[in-house]
Amino acid sequence: MDLFSQAQYENLEPLAVRMRPASLDAFVGQQHIIGPGKLLRRAIANDQVSSLIFYGPPGTGKTTLAYVISRTTQAEFIKVSATTTGVAELKEIIIKAVERLKYYGQRTILFIDEIQRLHKGQQDILLPALEEGHVILIAATTENPYFEVNGALLSRSRIFQLQPLSEDELQQIARNALEAERGLGSVQAAVEPDALQHLITTCSGDARVLLNALEFAVMTAEPSADGVRRVSLAAAEDAVQAQRVRYDKTGDNHYDTVSAFIKSMRGSDPDAALYWMARMLYANEEPRFIVRRIIVHASEDVGLADPVAMMLAHAAANALEWLGMPEARIPMAQAVLYIATAPKSNSVVQAIDSAMQAVESTSAASVPKHLRDAHYKGAKKLGHGVEYRYPHDYPDHYVPQQYLPEGIPGGYYRPSSQGREAQIRQRLEGWKTEK
Repeated sequence: MDLFSQAQYENLEPLAVRMRPASLDAFVGQQHIIGPGKLLRRAIANDQVSSLIFYGPPGTGKTTLAYVISRTTQAEFIKVSATTTGVAELKEIIIKAVERLKYYGQRTILFIDEIQRLHKGQQDILLPALEEGHVILIAATTENPYFEVNGALLSRSRIFQLQPLSEDELQQIARNALEAERGLGSVQAAVEPDALQHLITTCSGDARVLLNALEFAVMTAEPSADGVRRVSLAAAEDAVQAQRVRYDKTGDNHYDTVSAFIKSMRGSDPDAALYWMARMLYANEEPRFIVRRIIVHASEDVGLADPVAMMLAHAAANALEWLGMPEARIPMAQAVLYIATAPKSNSVVQAIDSAMQAVESTSAASVPKHLRDAHYKGAKKLGHGVEYRYPHDYPDHYVPQQYLPEGIPGGYYRPSSQGREAQIRQRLEGWKTEK
């Protein structure tokens, strides 16, 4: 390839490729693993990289880290994609790696992108080469490696989890691309602040998506008389095919939307509850924030009228940790729909608040003697636990006795007639007649 062809080819490369940093100093994000003094940073800087697995969402820097390593290492760096490689190619790479190490003393680093696409048999091909030190493996995957990668490979590799990029980090990446000559600096682009913010918000922490959308928005903008390509909010919305949602995570609109979401669940309107949750997700609200609201209102608005609501709320939280987004939107929606359509009761809230108020004025009340601990030496001489009646020794596993301190009437929990609480209410009323 001659110089003209090379320059023409580089201009045809996507912006995300052109802006790929060649050093750790230019790398944005993932400071928890490549920050100053971190193990991975020291290993890359000293060219002492061992087998690694980079795990994280798309566009967070997995391939870029491998590229940085390829630019800093003295080892032969070979890149393959799990979607196109096969056993024959892997065997050939290993054979050449053995020869390279034997005759030239040079190590071989094999980078496999999307390693989860290799079936277990293909992954097994790599084991002897890793065991003998003929090949250093660097792998990238968007899937949990503990589920998708051979256990033997895992035991021979260090796993580094990459996180979605923050808005500040994405802002920096976009600014770098707009200013750099190899990026969009040569085309005189001017992106309105709200347009750039919209691109950042809709990319869901994915730098590749952000840069592709930014490039498309800039390069499709008509240059004005002064030669500047100006990108408005409307152009940014068109570039990502998504309209901006009025949603400020720290402003009134944020709290108004959350309030509407909560009140729709409480008001038994499943469609409205789903709409407001979808609006928050669309605006890139932190999913854990939404799940916390779901858990609270499973207890506050449904409570013991249907205890399954709380179970589904916690199941949604667990699914979010295990699945991540966007898959977790489904169990989250399931929990929201269940809460919205379940029988309602706020008796749990009233009960604990009443009990807390009672404690404020009676915190010095003594524990009744028959309820006190009777296991230590001399307790019975003090009368502790002597008159306690063990409920399981009586019919229906119930026997009336005093559990509250003397002079405290109780009556905090007043079950409603909704759902399962109707049965609880009947049971409690039956016990009262026995006292």
